Amino acid sequence: MNIFFRELKANRKALIIWSVCMFLLILSGMGKYTAYSSGGGGSDVFEKMPYTLKALLGMGSFDVTTIGGFFGMMFVYIELAVAIHAVLLGSGIIAKEERDKTTEFLMVKPVSRTKVITSKFFAAFANLVVINLISFGTSLMMVDVYSKGEDITKNIAVFFVSMFIVQLVFLSLGAALAAVIKKPKVSGSAAAGILMGSFIVAKITDLTDKVNIINVFSPFKYFSYKDIVDGKGIDITIVVLCIVAVTVFVSATYLFYRRRDLKV
Repeated sequence: MNIFFRELKANRKALIIWSVCMFLLILSGMGKYTAYSSGGGGSDVFEKMPYTLKALLGMGSFDVTTIGGFFGMMFVYIELAVAIHAVLLGSGIIAKEERDKTTEFLMVKPVSRTKVITSKFFAAFANLVVINLISFGTSLMMVDVYSKGEDITKNIAVFFVSMFIVQLVFLSLGAALAAVIKKPKVSGSAAAGILMGSFIVAKITDLTDKVNIINVFSPFKYFSYKDIVDGKGIDITIVVLCIVAVTVFVSATYLFYRRRDLKV
């Protein structure tokens, strides 16, 4: 069986579960908008919140009484969810053969390790595209329900372009860790730990701008949500740097996976 389709089939159940979860996350999240919109009782509660709490909840830089601001606040959690999926997927596609004791089955095929990795990356990429499109479509649908005629489709599209780039960063990071770490069961935990650490960094710099330099360690801070809400788009320089990072991680995956002794 073609390795690409084998990987798609192996991840099919997880993809369906994650897709349903993303649909429900966005559905339930947007359902809370009426509580924050102008005139809603929740807006008074929001105004009385201390800035520290607003920042921790992802509200600090947004006017959540507007549909654009509310979606910007909610997007923080959408991106966190898909980033977790991406980093675990990246780690899993590389480590699972050793973890599940299927290495021998794969390695006896008349294909090189380079082709194996390439097929796995393409399958993982397809998974990211599906998750992204489902989240994007659901977001457009739900925003249209609550926007009262305000069109923020372009902003939402930019949000999801930035999210897809962040997904690629975490996917390639997870794969690189799985290729470097010799214990397959450890790589997933290490990848998830790094992701959560980067999210904590993002929360720290939300609280104070005195340590913004550490944002370099957090892909969650590579793109300014506030700039996107304000219609300023995304910084092309950051996009290029993300592409460089992905290239480095992918190259590391090929380099270390080809050299390692695989356990059967």
